[in-house]
Amino acid sequence: MPIKTLILDAMGVIYESGDDVDELLVPFLNKNGLDDTTSIESLYNDASLGKLKSSEFWESLNISPTLEDEYLSMHGLVPGLTEFLNKATGKVSSIWCLSNDISEWSKKLRSNFEIEDFFEGFIISGDVGIRKPDFGIYEKFLEKSKNASNECLFVDDREKNLDAAKDLGFQTILFDMNSRINHSKHKIINSYTELYDLL
Repeated sequence: MPIKTLILDAMGVIYESGDDVDELLVPFLNKNGLDDTTSIESLYNDASLGKLKSSEFWESLNISPTLEDEYLSMHGLVPGLTEFLNKATGKVSSIWCLSNDISEWSKKLRSNFEIEDFFEGFIISGDVGIRKPDFGIYEKFLEKSKNASNECLFVDDREKNLDAAKDLGFQTILFDMNSRINHSKHKIINSYTELYDLL
C-alpha cells in the first residue's frame, strides 16, 4: 500500500534523547538540588496524560517553573531531520507527530526548533489524555487526520508502540539511531537518509 501520511514519534525520532526522563530530566533535577527522584516518573506520567500542567509538575517537585526553558534547551534534533522534512513534504501528503509528552513542553520544543510548519498536526498524550501504546491515541490520530491506517507509516524508537500501531493496520518502522537493535518484527532504519529512500 502506498504511503500517504508519515507519522513521527518525538523522543528518539525527532529529538535525540529517546528517554528524556532518565537521560535529561533526572540529571537536571539532581543539578538543581532534587536528590530524591523516586516520584519523578509518576509525576511525569500524570503530566504527560494532561492531569498536571507543566507548572504544576515543577511545583510538585519544589522546583521553580522558571527553570523549564533551561531544561528544554537540553534537547537537540536528530541529525538530518530538518533536511529530511524539507524533502519529504514532496513525497507524502502530510506529516504528523504522535508522541507521549507534556503538552506545554511539546509546544515549546517544536516552536524553539522551528519545525512546527512541517507538520500537518500533533497528537500529544498531554493533549488527548492517552499514552502510547494504548490503542486510543492511534485512534485519535485516525479520527483527526481522517486517514486509513494502512496508508500511514508510523516511525517510533520503541517496539511496543509500533506493535500497537501494527495491530491497527499501520505500516511501521523502528528508528534505531544508535544501531542498538539487531532484530525486530518491524523494519529497522538508522537514519533519515534511509527513511527518505523508503518513501
